[in-house]
Amino acid sequence: DTLGDLCKLVSDSIKEDPPIAMKEGGIIKDGYNAEVDKLRNAKSDGKDWLAKLETEEREKTGIKNLRIKYNKVFGYYLEVTNSFKNLVPDYYTRKQTLANAERYIIPELKELEDTILGAEDKLYALEYQLYSEVRDTIGKEVVRIQKTAKAIAKLDAFSSLALVAEQNNYVRPKMNDKGLIDIKDGRHPVVEKMISNDMFICNDTYLNDKKERISIITGPNMAGKSTYMRQTALIVLMAQIGSFVPASSANIGVVDRIFTRVGASDDLASGQSTFMVEMTEVANILRNATNKSLLILDEIGRGTSTFDGLSIAWAVIEYISNSKLLGAKTLFATHYHELTELEGKIENVNNYCIAVKEKGDDIIFLRKIVKGGADKSYGIQVARLAGVPQSVTDRAKEIVEELVQADVTGKIKEIEVQGQEASKPKAKHFDEVDLAQMSLFDTVKDDDVIKEIKELDLANLTPIDALNTLYQLQNKLKNRW
Repeated sequence: DTLGDLCKLVSDSIKEDPPIAMKEGGIIKDGYNAEVDKLRNAKSDGKDWLAKLETEEREKTGIKNLRIKYNKVFGYYLEVTNSFKNLVPDYYTRKQTLANAERYIIPELKELEDTILGAEDKLYALEYQLYSEVRDTIGKEVVRIQKTAKAIAKLDAFSSLALVAEQNNYVRPKMNDKGLIDIKDGRHPVVEKMISNDMFICNDTYLNDKKERISIITGPNMAGKSTYMRQTALIVLMAQIGSFVPASSANIGVVDRIFTRVGASDDLASGQSTFMVEMTEVANILRNATNKSLLILDEIGRGTSTFDGLSIAWAVIEYISNSKLLGAKTLFATHYHELTELEGKIENVNNYCIAVKEKGDDIIFLRKIVKGGADKSYGIQVARLAGVPQSVTDRAKEIVEELVQADVTGKIKEIEVQGQEASKPKAKHFDEVDLAQMSLFDTVKDDDVIKEIKELDLANLTPIDALNTLYQLQNKLKNRW
């Protein structure tokens, strides 16, 4: 339905650029309504009409000094001096007698008076009335208009998606209901347009409901972790609305929702800090996501202490990975490198990182997602790239080396390698470290204690021997920790 009748009504009646105030005229086009045209002309051409009538009456009557005049009491009138009173025709109606003249009114002048004096107010009222009639006529056809508008909106959306797909080499994705997300050479549809000379680096994404459910993504700031995760979410969304996608191929599993926790924000007016907002969003995700959802989580736990943040991030991954609790497909970017040790401990967690190339103290971002975890964040190098004074970055480098040397997790790993005997020499600076502060993710193995328990001959062990043995094993563990 092209709505031709309504289009003609609007085009014939309403001016192209009407004023904002609808009750001050200037809405209705010339030629649409004869009365509007007359009132509009009266507003501008009233003097000419009066002069024309005056000339016509002089010629009809032969009264050479006949004048049309106006005052606020009597309005418009014809004035004839007493010397020409004998020439006044019968259709003149006397209105006022003066000492040396008579004033008359005729129907034509009365009509002009009404037209001229009330023209503006009448014009404004009539224009608004006509506008309202046009509006009401169109309002009665709202169902037709909405139907046509919906068709045009669909055509607009489809043609726009087709155009960008053609211009940017998008591909038609396959869709599945098996929970598989397999994207080859995926691109961010917006970021790639902001990078000149086709320098955007494509990346693959592979997630499913089995062993590849969660990807932990590590790498330096500015390397492209957020872009990679967001492009995955956008490609899934584009595929699900029926669009072609920026990739060389894509097989997209239908998701019920896409949840994101990306970027720092706060709501200080209502008393919520950045970390509180982050935790509120995480809570919303964990409570409302399902095993058919896609989760995009960026730097969970960074707004609090290292151990607290690391613990929260660890627990969130455990919760998501458990199919009985959630089991959603997840991209999880983090700077907590300890989380990379979850690969192997949780069967559906896999490590990926953004590749970088070191060149002296500088780094080059390769923007490529590769299998495996990053062993450091390159934060100091990024600070140098950002323009932080060299004295600050040099001092930061010294401090980080001291902290690395005193790292509890690293020292416990050294003890693992060297064995569990207390007599083994401690590493340099290790005597200053409180071993009671254990790593959350690495424990000293107790193979010798387990072996001793396994070898106990319980059948021939007296009650007092059992208590003594248990006491010895307990002391051995206490001394160890």
